[in-house]
Amino acid sequence: MTDNPGDYDEVNVEVVDVMIKSNSDTGEGGWVSIGNINPGIYDLLELTGGISVILADNEVPSGHLGQMRLILGDENTVVKDGIIYPLRTPSAQQSGLKLQINQTLEPDFTYNFLLDFDVHNSVVVEAGNSGNYNLHPVIRVTTEVASGAIKGTVLPADVPTLASVVVNGVTVTAETNDIGVFQLNGIPSGTYSVTLTPDAASGLGVLVVDGVVVVNGQITDMGSLTLP
Repeated sequence: MTDNPGDYDEVNVEVVDVMIKSNSDTGEGGWVSIGNINPGIYDLLELTGGISVILADNEVPSGHLGQMRLILGDENTVVKDGIIYPLRTPSAQQSGLKLQINQTLEPDFTYNFLLDFDVHNSVVVEAGNSGNYNLHPVIRVTTEVASGAIKGTVLPADVPTLASVVVNGVTVTAETNDIGVFQLNGIPSGTYSVTLTPDAASGLGVLVVDGVVVVNGQITDMGSLTLP
């Protein structure tokens, strides 16, 4: 989540949940929480210049993703000229801020959904003479595939083998299946060394393949790889 700044000292929004829906109908059925939420009060005006926060990070089913919505709490405020005002978000507190996604999510990839709150155009206005402010949010949603995958076939195919690659200091692993195929998922764009470690009982050696290039949104197929 990032922000396009407006004319306020602070615009504080309390996010309590992020939900998704597989279809695009306007009914209230079918919504589920993404889970692994980072709830909290976020000042949208701090999220500028490339600064963002992660609201949720979890696995979701592949297939069509119709909608997303943010569920807001009650601790929403605007600060203007040093004075704190309640920020009312009527639609968001009843049914959440609904965002149209309408995209097919392919399996085995990592997706980033960037929610850009456009505060300047969100018409944060004083509600009559009440002294309160209402938020009519304008949110731009962009989606990017943030990872690729590496696959290959290990020979001999009947030797159980562990494929591994180090990504930002973390080792990602995958076992071969009964025909020797492995796939390492969620690998960001870059160049990697893939290590193939066969079962010790096989008597075969470890194979390291350098210079494996990964492109976000694509599966790099290493082809057949024969253990030494």
